[in-house]
Amino acid sequence: METDDRNITSEVEAVLEEHVRPYLAAHGGDLKVAGVEGGVVFFNLTGRCAGCAAADQTSEDLINRELTARVPGIKKAVLVNGISPELLEQTMALLRDHPSF
Repeated sequence: METDDRNITSEVEAVLEEHVRPYLAAHGGDLKVAGVEGGVVFFNLTGRCAGCAAADQTSEDLINRELTARVPGIKKAVLVNGISPELLEQTMALLRDHPSF
């Protein structure tokens, strides 16, 4: 993880704590940041929100809106529930090697 990504991670966590986690907690859920790379926040839903189809889309929209509006440098947030860390790394490597994607 690059230094800039580590600094952004702190900002991301602060925004999530104040603006996103209370909403998820009201529904019995939470989230875990899986990583930040190149302005993209990867996250997993936990608790009752994990695996709920409605929660997946609603949460991704909410998290995207809050993070892109409040953290400079964040382009989007991506839900990665169900994707292995190995597959995610392979995908990121492909995207790094082929920036036209």
